Amino acid sequence: MTKNKKKKLPLVYQPLGFVLSWAGGALAGIAFRKAWMAIRHEEDAPDALDQDRGWGEILLAAAVQGAIFAVVRSAVDRGGAKAIERSTGAWPVTDKGGRD
Repeated sequence: MTKNKKKKLPLVYQPLGFVLSWAGGALAGIAFRKAWMAIRHEEDAPDALDQDRGWGEILLAAAVQGAIFAVVRSAVDRGGAKAIERSTGAWPVTDKGGRD
């Protein structure tokens, strides 16, 4: 692959990355709701401004939500990058420690 094509690949990857991120966020939201239901047997997780919930419950919800979103985001980002690499032969992002 020529150097010029390698420079354009991250730009081409951006729309795909956006769609994957959106889908990953939706998937993480579903996973969090199911996890919260399993942990606390409640449909709605507490919000930081929910006056009727304690610190422990709010921080637990935030930690679980953050962990799920981080795992899903990493899996989606990595899967998308591997798919681009398989289809084009080039890693989609070279400025963040990618292969060049």
